[in-house]
Amino acid sequence: MKTIGLIGGMSWQSSVLYYRMLNEGIERRLGGLHSAQILLYSVDFQPIESLQHAGDWDGAAEVLADAARRLQAGGADFFLIGTNTMHQVADAAGAAVDIPLLHIADATARVLQNDGVKRIGLLGTAFTMELDFYRQRLIDQFGIDVVVPELHDRQIVHDIIYQELCAGKVDDDSREVYLAVIERMAREQIDGVILGCTEIGMLVQPQHTAMRLYDTTAIHAEAAVELALADS
Repeated sequence: MKTIGLIGGMSWQSSVLYYRMLNEGIERRLGGLHSAQILLYSVDFQPIESLQHAGDWDGAAEVLADAARRLQAGGADFFLIGTNTMHQVADAAGAAVDIPLLHIADATARVLQNDGVKRIGLLGTAFTMELDFYRQRLIDQFGIDVVVPELHDRQIVHDIIYQELCAGKVDDDSREVYLAVIERMAREQIDGVILGCTEIGMLVQPQHTAMRLYDTTAIHAEAAVELALADS
């Protein structure tokens, strides 16, 4: 079994989900008392959040590059960045080490392709919904058309992530807000919605909507399990 490196803490709420899903995935595949071999480097999110909102992506990149180097030094065979937003600096983090990065958008896109999805909605932070690093990757590398909410809805989705979900607050009223956003996105003839922030699955789950949901946390963790067990 390969050792999974995970850069977590962005937020730690979703890192808990990653840890559970990775271990459940290994246990499901191997049975018995098997669990995942994981190296977790969990960063302090407050300084990174400040860098994000200041637009200092170079500063944020150095934090993640340092984290990636620490994982490699610890013996990780590959690594994950346990957040969609910080894949804005994925290239810099990946370039800092010799071990491969398992990109969250690539893992998600492969699932979409397997399901025959051609047009997908995207929810996430404003950075993920508006910058090119995520949407354009799906369009250019996988031929999947990406739809995001209108500006007002994007701001609401973003605020709930940072003000509530990253703090572990799961509010029924906020869920209704998200479901209303999804309903408006459905008018764009989408085949489903990417939960493109690793905390959104805490709030919106398949039983809450008829729209097909793609939880990037679960998809990323499952792809990591497959890679960890490949050739073993």
